[in-house]
Amino acid sequence: MARVTIQSNNLENIAVGSLETKWSARGDRILRYYVDVRHKKLNLHKEVSAPEIFILQSKLDALIASWDEKYEAYLKRQSQLSGQAAADELTTEATLRLESLARILVRTTLVDDKIDWESLKDRTAYDYPRDFPEPKPSSSPASQPEYVEPKVGFFQLLLGKKAGILAESEGAHAAAMQQWKDAEDRRKVALAHAVAQWEQRRKAFWDDHKAKEDAFKGEQAASHALVDQLAAEVASGEEEAVIEHASLVLERSDYDGLFEKSYLLQYDRVRKLMKLAYDLPSIDVLPSTKAVKFVKATGELKESFISERDKKANFEFVAYQVCLRTVHEFFEADVAGNIDAILFNGFVEFVDPATGQQKRSCLMSLLVDRETFCAIDLARVDPKACFKSLKGVSAASLASLAPIAPVMDLDTEDRRFIEAREIGAALDQGTNLAAISWEDFEHLVREVFEKEFASRGGEVKITQSSSDGGVDAIAFDPDPITGGKIVIQAKRYTRTVGVSAVRDLYGTIMNEGASRGILVSTADYGPDAYKFANGKPITLMNGANLLHMLERHGFEANIDLAAARLLSASPD
Repeated sequence: MARVTIQSNNLENIAVGSLETKWSARGDRILRYYVDVRHKKLNLHKEVSAPEIFILQSKLDALIASWDEKYEAYLKRQSQLSGQAAADELTTEATLRLESLARILVRTTLVDDKIDWESLKDRTAYDYPRDFPEPKPSSSPASQPEYVEPKVGFFQLLLGKKAGILAESEGAHAAAMQQWKDAEDRRKVALAHAVAQWEQRRKAFWDDHKAKEDAFKGEQAASHALVDQLAAEVASGEEEAVIEHASLVLERSDYDGLFEKSYLLQYDRVRKLMKLAYDLPSIDVLPSTKAVKFVKATGELKESFISERDKKANFEFVAYQVCLRTVHEFFEADVAGNIDAILFNGFVEFVDPATGQQKRSCLMSLLVDRETFCAIDLARVDPKACFKSLKGVSAASLASLAPIAPVMDLDTEDRRFIEAREIGAALDQGTNLAAISWEDFEHLVREVFEKEFASRGGEVKITQSSSDGGVDAIAFDPDPITGGKIVIQAKRYTRTVGVSAVRDLYGTIMNEGASRGILVSTADYGPDAYKFANGKPITLMNGANLLHMLERHGFEANIDLAAARLLSASPD
């Protein structure tokens, strides 16, 4: 049975969700594992996923290790003694944090970024108990009756009763002895039986642990075989394996807890091109404390911060370093020679001060080949000058958050694409979308989105029927700011859509290297689905949204979930 373990000194602060899986359409194999982890004290949350348990375990280990470091720093801050000594120590810590921003790029030159496949293998021994926990049964015999010769009185002696008294006493003693022997025999039999049962339980206990040890070793061997298989697939350039290898490299990149890494990967095997959409740390999450002062009058510790100008300068400095460092990590770790070029697109999420809305913009884009990049001495370059010399694209000031058109070639030739059918013309007010066939619903969704994107030159293609939760359609939006490759999934449901469907979509977005995903359903979504989609590049469209879009493009239809459920032999 698949499982993962969380190793931390602060397990009481870490909440781990259940291990979930995404199965293939035929239900014969697991495509991906998912697990949600949350740090209750630091208010951190991340969903970790991987196609194999050992990769998921490795990613979890790296994540929890970084959280432990953050929590130790948090505890240190919380336990600081009040007064000038505390202020001085916090000031020193803040200074070191700011200074560390300048060493992001240099640090990677001191680290070997290659993946040690052996380190991914679980070498722990089975945890045998020291002894059988149940004590061996024991019992002690009762004291043997002692014969006490009776006293014969003078008159009893005169009357000749001595012999009778002695005989009676001896008879009573004999009876007592017989009772004692019978009880002792029963005790021995009961003890022997209890010991025999105990021996059986002890044997079953050790046999059970031996079986568990054999299963444990079997799972270890299977896991080791998967590690070797992944290593072999990476060596042979298998697309999915190369992407997973790259994700391992990114997860192991240590930024001292500066920010939570989030990214999307896509690999073009023919061109040996690794494409990466990387979420850069925002200005607000970077260290900004300059000093801490102890205020005697109030007994408080008061922070002072660097200027807004310095904040923006640090953000720009960090962003260029992260870009160059990531490219370096990929090339250095690629011992199999799968990557000849790397595309790095750096994104940032921020609140638009003009609208108050959350936005996500691509701020920098770099496409560089191995030979050119590896000729650079990263320990001596100016990050921004190096980025520009490599023909990287960015605004004059990254801190302005001005979006740029990323250098990203989208592959619109996909073997999964099939010929589209027009469905909209056959619709009328009496058409219940919740009761039409899966295929018709998917084609209808493609048709209406094609009309939606047509005004800006977009293209929508439908894939082979995928009611298992795969890709139903792919849109290619040429808009340089909001466009890109968009995954669309159609769910002709008559019941509330749960979080698993949204989680599957997010996994598909990552696997496809898409910039966004849209889930379209005839039904509504549960609260967990909306919660999961929050903050991710996911749009959830329910039945009302779909009907509104259809109406906007001249189509009429209705959605009656109850009627569709009655028509269906089994609920969706």
